[in-house]
Amino acid sequence: MIRRAEPRDEAPLLGLTREFATSFEVDEAAFRASFAALLDDPNAYLAVAEAGDGVIGYVLAFSHVTLYANGRVAWVEELMVDAGCRKQGVGKALMQSAEAWAEERGCRLVALATRRAAAFYEALAYEPSATYYRKLF
Repeated sequence: MIRRAEPRDEAPLLGLTREFATSFEVDEAAFRASFAALLDDPNAYLAVAEAGDGVIGYVLAFSHVTLYANGRVAWVEELMVDAGCRKQGVGKALMQSAEAWAEERGCRLVALATRRAAAFYEALAYEPSATYYRKLF
């Protein structure tokens, strides 16, 4: 089942986020502050996948207005599924929920950056569009 994240999801999402992060070490205090802010952000979509009694994945997306796309676009920042639950449609269901949220908000497109999951996104009809650059502070 996919649903919007709630305060009770903080601990399981912290564990999944630690598995997700490759460039940063997740700081628990920073995570808690960010988690609370995301729950209150009207332009953020944080949803979880549940199976049985536990959270097994999450998606974090944002929407914002652009000039180039004639309106809003959505950006998927994070998608994570527990390693033991992959290849069972969980990631696809999370992405579909983010796409539905974006469409409801009038977004013209959904975009994301990936280095490790190109085949997954291509199977969902995403296509390469640009090169991703970053500058750390």
